[in-house]
Amino acid sequence: MSSKANHFTANGYRARVERQVPGLNDLHRIVGLLLAETMAESGSVLALGAGGGMELQALREHHPGWTFAAVDPSADMIAQATETLGGDLDRISFTHGYIDDAPAGPFDGATCLLVLHFLEREERLRTLRELRRRLRTGAPLVVVHHSFPTGDEDRWLDRYADFQIARGADAARTRAGIASMKDKLPALSPSEDEALLQRAGFERVALFYAALTFKGWISFAA
Repeated sequence: MSSKANHFTANGYRARVERQVPGLNDLHRIVGLLLAETMAESGSVLALGAGGGMELQALREHHPGWTFAAVDPSADMIAQATETLGGDLDRISFTHGYIDDAPAGPFDGATCLLVLHFLEREERLRTLRELRRRLRTGAPLVVVHHSFPTGDEDRWLDRYADFQIARGADAARTRAGIASMKDKLPALSPSEDEALLQRAGFERVALFYAALTFKGWISFAA
């Protein structure tokens, strides 16, 4: 993950993403189920961009034998994660930094949720390759981020804005945020995202989650 990547501030993060990401809490449970299909009960997980602690909380609760190495560029988000986790960090280690700062592994699985849409194409590919280097052959990677058809960005982002407003978000602030996303977010199309996963050394790339502008894939280290 590049040092130039944008990331959410910690203040109000949980309430914000629960409102913005359709089915977020169920999504975290599904991620665990997908990883568990091939991971052992005592497996190790690398969680890139895990500040806030929401996915770690869900994975830790439902998979009591797993250990986690969590990496995030925001010290404030890591602090929030420790609060979310109740200070019980026996199975979780945190690294303040980016993918290059992550432990070498090899890990039995990895997650990268709501991160890659901040990265330009080449940095995204490099990040995926670095994730692959830290995984055992055959280990699963789950990614979720904004991904929508090129050439139809306005329609999809406007739909996403409507969804947020219908859930109680301030209309003017939401529209302004969407306008900024249209200008600055380096989102790719689903076919481009899948191609990058394959170029980075992952196979059996499969879409498992699609909700408005968000897509999620599972793939496996080749």
